[in-house]
Amino acid sequence: MHASVESLYLGRWGIALLVISLYPIIRAIYNIYFHPLSRVPGPYAWSASRIPFIYALLKGTLIQDIEKLHRTHGPVLRIAPDEVTFAQPEAWNEILHVRQGHQEFLKDPTWWRTQPKQPVSLISAINPEPHARIRKLLSSGFTPRSLRAQEPFLHKYVNLLVERLSECASRSPKQTGAEINIGTWFNFTTFDIFGDLGFGESFDCLQNSRYHPWIALLFSSVKAASFIAAARFYPLVDFILIKCIPESLKKMQRTHYQQIVDKVQRRLNYELERPDIMSHVIKGNEEGGGMTIGEINATFMVLTTAGSETTATALSGTMNYLIHNRDKFQALEDEILNRFQDESEINLDALRTLPYINAVLNEGLRLCPPIAWVLPRRVPAGGDTVCGYWLPGGTRVSIQAYTMNRDANYFHQPSRFLPERWLSEATTNPKSPFFTDKRHALQPFSVGPRSCMGQHLAWAEMRLIMAKLVWNFNFEAVEGKMLRWEDLRNFLLVEKKPIDVRIRLRNTATKQQL
Repeated sequence: MHASVESLYLGRWGIALLVISLYPIIRAIYNIYFHPLSRVPGPYAWSASRIPFIYALLKGTLIQDIEKLHRTHGPVLRIAPDEVTFAQPEAWNEILHVRQGHQEFLKDPTWWRTQPKQPVSLISAINPEPHARIRKLLSSGFTPRSLRAQEPFLHKYVNLLVERLSECASRSPKQTGAEINIGTWFNFTTFDIFGDLGFGESFDCLQNSRYHPWIALLFSSVKAASFIAAARFYPLVDFILIKCIPESLKKMQRTHYQQIVDKVQRRLNYELERPDIMSHVIKGNEEGGGMTIGEINATFMVLTTAGSETTATALSGTMNYLIHNRDKFQALEDEILNRFQDESEINLDALRTLPYINAVLNEGLRLCPPIAWVLPRRVPAGGDTVCGYWLPGGTRVSIQAYTMNRDANYFHQPSRFLPERWLSEATTNPKSPFFTDKRHALQPFSVGPRSCMGQHLAWAEMRLIMAKLVWNFNFEAVEGKMLRWEDLRNFLLVEKKPIDVRIRLRNTATKQQL
């Protein structure tokens, strides 16, 4: 009797272990063949499990891996059991705009929700109501009218950039010039600009020719964001990870956040009026219905990154392509040096009308999008159709900007740096090789109610920085140090690698002759 009970007990355990061991296989078979998304094209391994996605995310090759899959399976791609990503222009409107007769696709909490006990920010607000309230308050600080008042701030830091690079060039032999990492200097400039516009004080990166500790910590922790996102797909892992964070790291996070809190507080205590971004928040709060102090702190913390790192990335990528395409650089030099007789004439209004610098920057944004992958939204309850595919409620949907921008179906010779595709002749002359380019596929600042408010500021910074650098310096590639942008890893932000260039002070007489 005892033996039979023991055998029954062991048998039940055996069955339980068998079921547990077979569950992943059964689940994978269901995901591939019977899941509501089973008819969406995609590789079996990615459709069966979230693991291939997470592996690519943690390696930093998710963007490149998905691009390869799109080339095989088409513009609509299943990249996980419950996620579909799109690389076709129609997806911009169908996912990010609020379409008449459709519910809004809200941000996926897996990526966007705030950390426990942290206030909501403009970017982390999933609910449309708080997002709209915060955005309305901030938007006045990013209008073209506000930008005109803020232009002196931009000139101040771009001129300081020129001064620092001039010092580097003057310390080097005139024949060879100075070898610098231009990407670092772009970051110094954009973070200093936003520091002044956001908090009334710069980060003094240009002044000290080094990163502020807050920014250095930000860049050193970029990879950690991917690990946090990956853990959130598995609640138990996420729970354990949070519990295992050492106290020293928690203290570092608090210190990091407190530095922004202190900057915000100092700006709020200013008695002097200034036309910066925070002035509009202060005015809105005085009129009622504004932002809580927690929302201000959280929002300006994320805006510091979103308003600085992305612009610097676009400039870095553009310059990297320019120095390896001398004919394009020469055309840009000709435009700048012929248009302005003196550096004092270079201003935002004048630069806005120059066709080639705008074409160069558009092409840089196409090949080097700072946000290469538009993070997922969730299909609303009841399901909806995107790009001809009906998707059940809760499905994660994202947009692959990097893939779309490099697709031969949308751009002629998509892997080449060809600013000419953005000139007026390309849109009006049927004989132009770029006439059929789908330029609306490029949306570097996104679309819809959550599109980038800072796009006017970003364009102003990019034009002014590029124009003043071209006016003052000759740029050359450093032999043997070519960077392939396609090889850079992406951990939500583009991995920082040196973009080495050689600079020499431009001959003033040459400018006058041109």
